Amino acid sequence: MYPLAKVYGGWILLTVAIVASTWLMNDSAIWQPTLVVLTVALAITLRFSKNFRGYQFTAWIIAVVAAAMIYPQSFLHVGDFDMKNKWVMLIAIQMVMFGMGTQMSLRDFAGVAKAPRGVFVGIFCHFTVMPLVGFSLVKIFSFPPEIAAGVILIGSCSSGLASNVMAYMAKSNLALSVTVTAVTTMIAPIMTPLWMKLLAGTMVEVSFFKMMVEIIKIVLVPIGAALLHDYLKHASSRGREIVFAIAALAVAWLAFLIFGGWQLLQQNFAPDTLTTISLGGFLLSAFVIGTVYHALTKYFPRLDKFMPTMAIVGILYVTAMTTASGRDNLLKVGALLFVASMLHNLAGYFFGYFLSRGAGLDKNSARSIAFEVGLQNGGMASGLASAMGKLGTVGLAAAIFIPWMNISGSVLANYWSKRPAK
Repeated sequence: MYPLAKVYGGWILLTVAIVASTWLMNDSAIWQPTLVVLTVALAITLRFSKNFRGYQFTAWIIAVVAAAMIYPQSFLHVGDFDMKNKWVMLIAIQMVMFGMGTQMSLRDFAGVAKAPRGVFVGIFCHFTVMPLVGFSLVKIFSFPPEIAAGVILIGSCSSGLASNVMAYMAKSNLALSVTVTAVTTMIAPIMTPLWMKLLAGTMVEVSFFKMMVEIIKIVLVPIGAALLHDYLKHASSRGREIVFAIAALAVAWLAFLIFGGWQLLQQNFAPDTLTTISLGGFLLSAFVIGTVYHALTKYFPRLDKFMPTMAIVGILYVTAMTTASGRDNLLKVGALLFVASMLHNLAGYFFGYFLSRGAGLDKNSARSIAFEVGLQNGGMASGLASAMGKLGTVGLAAAIFIPWMNISGSVLANYWSKRPAK
C-alpha cells in the first residue's frame, strides 16, 4: 500500500505543479486541458488499485466538476440540443434512484419491527439535525437566497445509499442503516417539502404540493418499480397475475395519454387536477417499468449488479449539468459553499452519533445513525433543483456535498473499521 500511495501522491503533486505554474503564467491553453486530462486519468487508474478503488467515484466527480468549470458550454449544449432539458434530467435522476432501488429489498422495511427505537432515533435525528444545521449555516455565511435554499434542501432530503456502503465498511449496524435509509426515503415526500416550506419559503418560492409530487416522481416511482421487481421474485401466482393486470392497464392508460389523450385532458381540467392525473400516470408507469425490468433480469441475470454503475453515470451527468450551469455562482461563493458543506456534513456525523448514544443505542448502532444523518441523497436534491428550474443556484450545494461526503464518509468508515466497538 505504501509504494502505491507514493505513486498517487506524486501524481497529484505533479498535477498541482503543472497547473499552478501554467496558471501563474496565465497560459490557459496548457493548464486547463492538463487539469482535465490528469484528473480523468487519475479516476481511471484508481479502478486498478485495490487499496484506493473505493475513492474512484469521488475522483470521477472531481474530474467532471473540473471539466464542467473549464468548458461549461461543451456540457450544456451538444449541437442545438440543451443537455439541461427537463425530461433528460428527470430520466437521469430516475435512473439514479432506480439503480439505488435495485439494491434495496422489501425485507429492509422489516427492520422497523425488529429495532423500532433505533429506527425512530435515526429518522428523528435525520429530519431535524440536517435541516436545522443547514438553516443555521446559511444565516452565518449569508449566502444569496437561492444558494442558501440549496443548502437547506440538501439537509432536508432523505439519506442516500452511500450511508449503507459506509456502514458496511465501518462494520457497524448495517441492518439498521438499511432500514433507516428505506424509511426516510419513503417519508421524504412529506418531510422534505415541509422543511423547505418552513425554512426556505422566504428564499425561494416553495409549493408544498408541487414539491411533494416531484419527489414522488423522481424518487418513489423509480424505487417503487425496483421494489416491485423484488416482490415479483417471490410473489405467488395470484400476486403475479394482479401485478401483470395493473401493468397492462398502465400500458393502455399511457398509450391513451400519448396518442391525444393528454391534449383532451388539458382542455377539460384545471392545472392542479392535471398535476394529479400526471402523477397517477407516473405511478402506473412504475408497474410497467418494474414488470419489464423483472422480465429482462431473466435473460440478463447480471443486470441487478450493473444498475449501480448506471446510477453512478446518472450522478456524474447531473453533477456536470449543475456545475456547468452554476459556474459563475461557484466562482463567487464556491469556497464558502465548500466550507459550509463540510461543516454541515461533519455536524451530521457528530450529532447523529452522540444523540443516538444519548438515546441509549449501542456504539455500532450509533455509528450507523451517524452515517444516516451525515450522508444525504444528493441525487434527490439535484432533481428537485432541476424541477424548480434553478439547477445553477439551488442545485450547487448538492454538487459540492456529493464528493465531499464520499471522502469524509470513507475516512470515518475506515477509522471505525479499525476500532471495532465491543
